[in-house]
Amino acid sequence: MLYLAVAGIAWGTAGAAAALLYRASDLGPVALSFWRYVGGIALLLAFLPLRAARRGRTVPVPALREPRRRRVARTVATGLGLTLFQTAYFAAVQTTGLAVGTVVTLGAGPVLIALGARLTMGERLGRGGLAAVLGALAGLVVLCLGGGGATVRPLGVGLALLSASGYAAITLLTRWMGRDGGGGDPYTTTTWAFGIGAVCLLPLALAEGLLPRAAVDPLWVLTLLAYTAAVPTALAYALYFAGAAVVRAATASVIMLIEPVSAAVIAVVLLGERLTTAMLLGTALLLAAVTGLAVAEARSSAGERRTSRAVAGA
Repeated sequence: MLYLAVAGIAWGTAGAAAALLYRASDLGPVALSFWRYVGGIALLLAFLPLRAARRGRTVPVPALREPRRRRVARTVATGLGLTLFQTAYFAAVQTTGLAVGTVVTLGAGPVLIALGARLTMGERLGRGGLAAVLGALAGLVVLCLGGGGATVRPLGVGLALLSASGYAAITLLTRWMGRDGGGGDPYTTTTWAFGIGAVCLLPLALAEGLLPRAAVDPLWVLTLLAYTAAVPTALAYALYFAGAAVVRAATASVIMLIEPVSAAVIAVVLLGERLTTAMLLGTALLLAAVTGLAVAEARSSAGERRTSRAVAGA
């Protein structure tokens, strides 16, 4: 849970870095995602010798050997999900702003995760979960219809929902694989997923413009790119995959609520974005919905523990 919390805080700064990059250069969302993955790979590979030395000093823990076909399928699916998640998110930030793009992405994500976990892994939704789904949908409607068209743009909201679907897919996949010990090594998964994402994005990034052709301060642009690759990419994703493999899907989505809250604060305080009354109401509905998921998750976990103790006592 600590790993997920740190990852959420780090992710909350990614959209702000992207917004600053859009202001400082003409770099597009696809090219930004490409360079984010390339930088993340470089940092993870640079850490490889230190990781190998550390593992050499520890006693290895026997693990289930994952079949090669399943490992390849998992890695490819994770890479494609990450590519969809990040590229659509950066495009949403560019289109409708940091606050709305992040709140919609991370507000809709837990709802999609809860529904997906119910359908694919049998995790109960319950009345609280159903109420959370309805509340999230109401929040999205208010955001889309009450923004006055100036800040909340339908295209940006659609891109944010597309990003949320990619986020939900990789969360569910990581949790599903981790239930039987087949989630793989988080370091290896992250590195290969970045590589797949970079390969998929390269043709699109070339078409969009791989290098910024106009930059107010090239050094500032490089600094922002380096930060994006290091903190909300290499560090955050390694921690996220490690935590999501052993925490229930709904719990992981609740912890990651840290990201939209921190991103919204950054958007208003540092980037000067304005939140209308309707946007605040929609955001409140989304956050309340995810809080409802947290309550339902806590009750479900407590019920499972009581059942387990009763069975053990019998």
